[in-house]
This record gives sequence, structure tokens and C-alpha cells, in this order.
Amino acid sequence: MEVKRKRRRVRGGFTMIELVAMLIIIGLLAAVVGRNVMGKIERAKVTTTKTNLKVLHSAVVQFKMDTNRYPTEEEGLLVLIEEPGDAEGWEPGGYLETTEIPTDGWNNDFYYELDPASGKAFVIISWGADGEEGGEDYDADLYSTDAF
Repeated sequence: MEVKRKRRRVRGGFTMIELVAMLIIIGLLAAVVGRNVMGKIERAKVTTTKTNLKVLHSAVVQFKMDTNRYPTEEEGLLVLIEEPGDAEGWEPGGYLETTEIPTDGWNNDFYYELDPASGKAFVIISWGADGEEGGEDYDADLYSTDAF
């Protein structure tokens, strides 16, 4: 008598439950990694903005030393790269290493104010991530007078 062995059919692959569990795990990992990466990007934008504020603040101070006056609010920061008609002692080539005024970390223009309420001679301001005055966290305003 011949014994026939029944062979069980072995299926390859994953069950639906295993696939769903794997997708949930991948989703959770992506959320954690994404949040950490986004936080680092925003912190880098703040650092870039503070660095640009320091550079611009120093350039305005150098402009004052050379011309014996601060830029007017009408001239703004543009006077750091384009010679004003009435300024004696203006540094040929400008006061920045670039031919454009840098922007903040969120690609917004800086705001220049002469004789601000703080009592300082001038201030350069970034309105933060939201581009509007006020805010908290990454939307908070950054001032050149605080960058030093």
C-alpha cells in the first residue's frame, strides 16, 4: 500500500493584517522623522536670519562711520549697495559682499527703521515666518539690536 502524502500548499507573501501593521509603522516613523526635520529647517531659517541681521547691522554702522549719517528710511538698506547722490565718504563697491540686499530665512525683505521706540539709532527687523508684525515661536519678530 502506497501512502500518499498530502502536501500542504504554502502560500508566499503577507497577510492583509501584516501589510496594514507595516503601513502603520512606516507612517508613524515618517511622522516622527518629518517633524524632526521640519523643526531643524525652521531653526536653520532663524539662524540664517540672525546672521543676516548682524551683517546688515554692521554694514549700516560702517556706512555711518564713512558718511557721518545713518541711511534715511526712504533710502533704506538699498543705500548699502547703491551710492546715494549726497553721501560723501561712501565706500566704493558698497558695504555688502553681494550686489543684492539679503532676505530673511523665509525670503522676506527686512524692514529698516531709523530712531525706533527702543531708543537705539536704528533697527533692522525680520517679521518672522509669517511675515507679519508680532507672533510667537517661528513667527516672532527678530531685531538687529537683539542679534548681538
